Amino acid sequence: MIESYKFVGEDFKALMQYEGWKIGFLRYSERFSEFSQLEMHSLTDEAFILLEGSATLYTENENVNMEKCVLYNIPKGEWHHITVSKDATVMVVENSNTSKENTKKRYLRGE
Repeated sequence: MIESYKFVGEDFKALMQYEGWKIGFLRYSERFSEFSQLEMHSLTDEAFILLEGSATLYTENENVNMEKCVLYNIPKGEWHHITVSKDATVMVVENSNTSKENTKKRYLRGE
């Protein structure tokens, strides 16, 4: 049996979860439109793959303009953020237990 999952909305949505990992899609939304915050996952790495459009990954010390179909991994404990173009689709793969409880946020513009 083949299962399929589709997401055409904005922001981020986890589409599938299996045992210890989950896969979702990230699309343009206000929070991914500018570099105004950083987040850090204390228990898990997070992998990003640009499928369409353009995107930039930021950490405290660098930023990378993503290339399509290249896997970018952010190790656990690394502060990061992603910005995407309005036509972007980014696949996100992370541990299934990634949640608000083990994620910290730092706002850069006084929120």
